[in-house]
Order: sequence, then C-alpha cells, then structure tokens
Amino acid sequence: MRIARFTTGDDPRYALVQQEGDRTYLAVLTGDPLYMPVTPTGERIELGDGVRLLAPVIPRSKIVAVGRNYADHAKEMGNDVPTSPLLFLKPNTSVVGPDDPIVLPDFSQEVSYEAELAIVIGRLAKDVSPEAAPGYVLGYTVANDVTARDAQRTDGQWARAKGFDSSCPLGPWIDTDLNPEDVGVRSRVNGEVKQDGRTSDMIFDIPFLVSYISEAMTLLPGDVILTGTPAGVGRIDVGDRVECEVEGIGALSNPVVRRA
Repeated sequence: MRIARFTTGDDPRYALVQQEGDRTYLAVLTGDPLYMPVTPTGERIELGDGVRLLAPVIPRSKIVAVGRNYADHAKEMGNDVPTSPLLFLKPNTSVVGPDDPIVLPDFSQEVSYEAELAIVIGRLAKDVSPEAAPGYVLGYTVANDVTARDAQRTDGQWARAKGFDSSCPLGPWIDTDLNPEDVGVRSRVNGEVKQDGRTSDMIFDIPFLVSYISEAMTLLPGDVILTGTPAGVGRIDVGDRVECEVEGIGALSNPVVRRA
C-alpha cells in the first residue's frame, strides 16, 4: 500500500496510490491514516495537472537522523566508522515535499545533498526490542538530508547545518509494503548519478535503529527516522535539480534556489 498526501488547491488530503498501466490514480481517503483506519471515500483523481503531491508526513514531534551509517560515506568525509549510531534531530519546519524548492540559506556557501531511506513510525514506541521494532513502522519514504557542510564543520553541533528550512525533502509517498533490507539508494543532480548504494551496506540496520532510538526517546506516530546516506555526496547550487530515489518506492525531485 502506498499512501500519498496531496492537494488540488484546497486543504491537504490523503489517498492510496493506484497504478493502472502508465496512469497513476489517487484513491482519496477520509482523514489522516496515521490516526484512523484507512477508509476510501470513493473519489479517484488521476495524478497529473492540478494535483500537487505534498510531503507524505509532517512529523508532529520530531525527525531523528542517523549520521555516518554507511562506512563508505564516513570514509569520504574523513571520519571513522561509528561504534554506535550517531543521532541528531531535524525540526519539522525543515520538511518540504516533491518539487518544493530547496532554499539555500544565506549563512552557507557549501550545501550538499544526501539521499536516504526514511522510516515513518506508525505507533508509539518506547524501549522496543529489535525483534519487535518492525511492528512499530508504518512504512518508508524517500528523504534528502540537505546539509550546510561549511556550517557543519564550524558549528560542532549540527542543528543549524541540518535543520534549516527546506533541508528535509520527503516523498513522494509512504510505502507500507517495502522490504528495506537490501534496496538501492541513489541520487542524481541534473540527471547525473551521484550516489548509488544499497541499504544492505548500512552499519546499523533498521530494526536496531528503531530499538536504539526508542531507548533514548519515545517515538510517536508520524515521527520520521533518516537512516543515513551512501557515499557520493556533493555540493548543489542555484538552478540545480536534485533527485533522490529509493528502489521500490520511487523518486523525490526538488529544484535548488536562493532567495534574492
């Protein structure tokens, strides 16, 4: 099942994504499927003109991100492989959706893309075991952990570098059936492949991450976990278009701008 959040110019709504040949339809749902049973209204809308996909979830609580969870990425950044997950937080104000602009912040001259598999939590999780962790996951989506790399180096703490507005594109939808153990994670800038990794190369796998994070903080429905990025990160600039893709889910594309 794929769950999308969208608008046709009115208030955001939710829908199941249905594929029929080369056409994609949205089967509209009543309410928010994070908090109530999935109930179709009977209305179907073809994805296309007049339909805008939104970030599939806006966390009411938090985004927990995992740094250096691929050994090749840790190496390319000149860092040791961590012996335990390196966690940081991104605010929900950093979230944007498909085709929304990534706005380069005035304080940075070196902003990077980072394609990632994102976990969407489906129910309250506290002190869960790795074995039980999959039962607390609603599904998965694609993320771009946009980073002001120069601020990351100078600040020590990563709040500004990783948490600025538009630094967390999510989309295009939530896939509840994905097996995340070994899927491709890729990025392209202006059509050129930059990253091409697999989740099987993660240092800490998804059940362990959910369990580890839940020991420190309660995970709430709609919370998002970013699971790390493979090697190949690099700079983006005004006029670029960044596409992040997770095999089995789809692609998330965003233009890059800077406010005048």
